[in-house]
Amino acid sequence: MSSNDIIVSLDIGTSKVRVIIGEVVNGTINIIGVGSADSQGIRKGAIVDIDQTVQSIRSAVDHAERMVGIQISDVYVGISGNHITLQSSHGVVAVSNEDREIGDDDMERVIQAAKVIPLAPEREIIGVVPNQYIVDGTDQIYDPRSMIGVRLEVEATIVTGAKTAIHNLIRVVEKSGLKVSGLILMALAAGHVALSKDEKQMGTILVDIGAGATTIAVFEENQMVATSTLPIGGEFITNDIAYGLRTQADIAEKIKLKFGCAVVEHAAPDQMFKVNRIGSNVDKEFSQVDLANIIEPRVQEIFHLIRMEVQRIGYANLPGGYVLSGGTVSLPGMLTIAQVELASSVRIAVPDFIGVRDPSFTSGVGIIQYASKYLRGGKQQAGVSKRTVKKTSSGQEEKPSAMERFKNWLSEFI
Repeated sequence: MSSNDIIVSLDIGTSKVRVIIGEVVNGTINIIGVGSADSQGIRKGAIVDIDQTVQSIRSAVDHAERMVGIQISDVYVGISGNHITLQSSHGVVAVSNEDREIGDDDMERVIQAAKVIPLAPEREIIGVVPNQYIVDGTDQIYDPRSMIGVRLEVEATIVTGAKTAIHNLIRVVEKSGLKVSGLILMALAAGHVALSKDEKQMGTILVDIGAGATTIAVFEENQMVATSTLPIGGEFITNDIAYGLRTQADIAEKIKLKFGCAVVEHAAPDQMFKVNRIGSNVDKEFSQVDLANIIEPRVQEIFHLIRMEVQRIGYANLPGGYVLSGGTVSLPGMLTIAQVELASSVRIAVPDFIGVRDPSFTSGVGIIQYASKYLRGGKQQAGVSKRTVKKTSSGQEEKPSAMERFKNWLSEFI
C-alpha cells in the first residue's frame, strides 16, 4: 500500500486515545485499522501531563500498527476545548490570471486575505472554513475554480485557539515520534460524519459527550455557526457510582460499562453484581436498579446543562433537533432521557464503517473523511491548520534562518 493512500487520525480524549487508519481507494474510505489505549495525563479534555499522554499515544499507535502491519509516521490530530472560538471574516482579492480564470492560487490568496483579523497575542488561527465565495457580486458559490471573474471574495469562519493548548497538543504528538500533518477541529469533523446535508442546512445541534467534556456544535445553512464546551461528561457518572457504592473509580467505570442503565424503569431488579468496597474485605451485592438510581439524576443534569447552554448561545428549537455522539451516549437509556430533557427530536450518530460502529469513534472517522476531502490532491484546506517542516538532504529538520524567522514574525502583523 502506498502511504499516499493512507490517512491516520488521532483523537486524544479524556478517557481513551484512539488511532484510526483509513485507506482511500478511488475516493472511497475504508477503515483498515483501529488502536486505542487508556488516556493518562488528560483532565477534562486538556493535557496536564505530557509524558503520560505520550505513553498513551504510543500505546494506541502500536495497537493500530500491529493490526495493519504498517508503520505510522504522520497523523491528523483532532483539537477541541473551551479555548476554541469562531470569528466571521471577509477576504477580497483580484483574480491574477490574464484570462481571468480562477485557480487554486486565487483561492489560496483570498483565504489568506480572510486571515487578516485582529488577534490577541495569546491566540492562534487553527483554520479557515470558507462558507461561500463571491465572484463579481454573484454569491452562494462553493467552488469557484475554473470560473471567469475579476474580483473574488470569500465569507469565512476563522477558527482560533489558545497558543498554549495548541502547542502542547503538537508537542505531545511530536514527542510520541509522529509528525502532525494537520490540526482539525473535531466538532467540524464530527459534523461531517454525523450530520446529513439537510440537517446541516436546516439547523441541527451536534453534541459530543466524552468522558471529561461535552462539546456543543451548532450547524445552520450548511456551516458551523457556534461551538461551546462544557466541563461535564461520563467521568461525572463514574465518580457518582464510586461514591454511591463506596468503591474505586476504575471498578466503578467497569461496573458502569457492564451493568449501567440511565433509566430506573428500564433497569432489571434481578440483575445483580458484587462490588469490592473501600475499607472492607467483604464484597457487597447491588442490583441494576440500585445502579440506575445513581446514574439517572446525573444524566438528567448533564442534558439539562446542555439545553441551558444551547439556549444561552441563542440556538434553541432548531428544526433538526439534536444529534448525539461520543462514548458516553452508548450507555443504555441515554437517548430516552435526552428526548425528555432536551424536549426535541434526538438521535445517536454511529459511523457506518466496519470496526468503528460506535458513537465514540465519530470524531476519529470524521477527521479521516475531512482530511480526505480537503487535504488530498491539492484541494483547498478548510478548518484545518497544516504544518510543514523543511528538511535537509540528510533528512534532519532544517531550522529557519534569522531572516525567515523575521519574515514569519512580520507576516503575523500584515
